[in-house]
Amino acid sequence: MLDFSFSEEQELFRANLREFCQSKVAPRIKEMEQKKEIPRQLLYDMADIGLLAMSVSPEYGGAGLDAVMAGIAAEELAQADVSGAIPAFFLIHTAWSYLVDKHGTKKLKDELLPRIKKGEVFLGIATTETDMGSDLASMKTRLTRDGDGYLLNGEKCYVSGVREAGVWGGGFVTLAKTTPELGTRGMTLFYLPLKGVSGITTTYLEEMGRDGVSWGSMHIDNVRIPRHYVIGEENKGFYIVHEGYEFARGLVAMVCVGAASKSLENAMTYMKRRKTFGSTIASHQGLQFPLAEDYIKIEAARLLAYKALWIYQGEQKAGRFSRFEVSKAIAMAKAVAPTWAFEVINDAMQWQGAFGYSKDCPEQKALRGIRSFSFAEGTVEIMKLIVARELLGREHIAYRQ
Repeated sequence: MLDFSFSEEQELFRANLREFCQSKVAPRIKEMEQKKEIPRQLLYDMADIGLLAMSVSPEYGGAGLDAVMAGIAAEELAQADVSGAIPAFFLIHTAWSYLVDKHGTKKLKDELLPRIKKGEVFLGIATTETDMGSDLASMKTRLTRDGDGYLLNGEKCYVSGVREAGVWGGGFVTLAKTTPELGTRGMTLFYLPLKGVSGITTTYLEEMGRDGVSWGSMHIDNVRIPRHYVIGEENKGFYIVHEGYEFARGLVAMVCVGAASKSLENAMTYMKRRKTFGSTIASHQGLQFPLAEDYIKIEAARLLAYKALWIYQGEQKAGRFSRFEVSKAIAMAKAVAPTWAFEVINDAMQWQGAFGYSKDCPEQKALRGIRSFSFAEGTVEIMKLIVARELLGREHIAYRQ
């Protein structure tokens, strides 16, 4: 039999987090938008209740909470901050600190994870390059052996958290080719610190939305990487990095669901209050039908996302599912959630008329922020390719022929 209910622990966690979001997160959104940064005190508040690095094991200060619990947090944070800035910060921290906890060396974990949990330093992901998005095989950045460590040369761009890592400290889970002739089988995953590191030049870019989390690029020239910064085995990085991507993609789907749900809630409140021709606009079937369709879309995306995170957790902790089953489930959720959320938020703006177009309407923040998740952590198109690959078999992958 199926059971779609949350446990008592999960419901209590959601209720407590919702209260925190309303008292601590929502009141800081305007300040964050104006200053273009997340207030450090808010991050310390998040750390105090265990939100930062929540899936890291207790040995390193985390709560060891599962992927579904992280999904609840992502959904609630997105309802409080529909711009996506704080949710993006949360999901990046959560997914990549978990990967470091699972595959990193003890020395790296001792050095990094307790500080991440306290909100003292930033941890992000940096794999994208100028001419390389989801096509990791075309990566140009090189990691070469040098004595007891490595030298790194190349670039990474469209990276979230460049300012945070450069000013606060911390760095990025990064991928580079160590044995180029092997293609994706010759890539190594490692930790790249940023603050105070000679040989890294950063450039800031301006995002369309998600005000509060920086975005930029890094040019890397002969930066030394100690051996203990390697995450997992040398030349196995391509396979390990996808565990982090899949966790992050599942959380992205939940962020989209949370922001779209809040936008629908705001739109319905407006529709019940606004009158035209003697009756509320909520009474018009011309709005009721698309409202019902939008609600169905978000509820479907929500179920797909929670199921995907549940499958991810089952594979990670108990080996109940294969890696390919996880990839398909996560890709299904990530393929539809940003697209449907964008459509829902756009409808919510339309129903609110001229007010929906004003900057006083929170839906314009949501629309700009959610747009990023159509490509962040893997494009919608790549997600569809993953689903098709698992349905048809790898012998029918066009880019391998």
